[in-house]
Amino acid sequence: MDAQNVIETRDLTKRYRRYKKKEGLRGSVSSLFHREYVEKTAVSGMDLQIAGGEFVGLIGPNGAGKTTLIKMLTGIIAPTCGQVSVLGYYPNDMKNEFKKQYAVVMGQKSQLFFELTVNDILRMFKEIYEISEEDFRSNRAYFVELFGVQELMDVQVRTLSLGERMKMELIVALLHNPRVLFLDEPTIGLDAIASRQIRRFLKEINEERRTTILLTSHYMEDIRALCGRSVVIHHGTKIYDGGTEALFERYQKNRKISVTFQHPVEGIQGADGDTGWLWGREAGAEATPGNASGIRVLEDTPYKKVLLVPKERTGEVMGRVMACEPADITIEEEEVGKVIERIYREGEKADV
Repeated sequence: MDAQNVIETRDLTKRYRRYKKKEGLRGSVSSLFHREYVEKTAVSGMDLQIAGGEFVGLIGPNGAGKTTLIKMLTGIIAPTCGQVSVLGYYPNDMKNEFKKQYAVVMGQKSQLFFELTVNDILRMFKEIYEISEEDFRSNRAYFVELFGVQELMDVQVRTLSLGERMKMELIVALLHNPRVLFLDEPTIGLDAIASRQIRRFLKEINEERRTTILLTSHYMEDIRALCGRSVVIHHGTKIYDGGTEALFERYQKNRKISVTFQHPVEGIQGADGDTGWLWGREAGAEATPGNASGIRVLEDTPYKKVLLVPKERTGEVMGRVMACEPADITIEEEEVGKVIERIYREGEKADV
């Protein structure tokens, strides 16, 4: 495998056997003598290469195999078949030299001891990772300043808010200067302010310390703000691996144009006086998503017009809108949720 890649997998596959029991007492008795199992493939034939210093987003619906992949990369579970190398190690060997070079943070699972203070927990992890006193003090000071949590270091973890606890989870994970950081839904349940803070911290750690980060998240704001590259998996199979902006550009179909006027405008006239072309409908008829022009009217009042326009026709429509001397124009990208739905639907079609 390529020495420049800190993470590399080839044909990585994980299958589970699930126990299947018929309902009721009869089914319970029958299962004592004859058990039925069904096989589920969580990750299938995964080829993945991540170079040092990359910040990669892992996208997929629930059950796609994201967490299973992270568990194989960290050695928590063993693959059924295929090859995997992280920092030159086979993760499932769980060698101490390997465990000291990575960290994992899962938004739904905590590694903190709730009855201890934050400083006591950091001291405990200092001993676990055999960090020198000099490095410990230096790293603690750096992260305390970065996260702005000086006043929280001597309080019990159980008294912290969810956002404050997530900051402490990251400090604990980063205390030993890991080369690779695995993040599984780190902003789940956080409010908008805490999420932005976490994103800012992660970006700084990646840029200043060149920490390689693999992030899974259902919040596409996290992915777009942090990850230059995205990997989309569906039913355990990789369906996209490339630039994050290129991904959204590929599936971003429409733009929303909002126009306000200082004077009432009943219709926006084209050069030929045909309002139907712009509105995407025959005069007096309702607009529909499947009309010939592809333009939908979301709001139509004398002082405000809101259109959903295919992105390739944005310039064309804007030319006609400007002829009406608008007071203000706003052009917005389509909601991220809509884009992700299209990505997943394509994955469903690929499975057929």
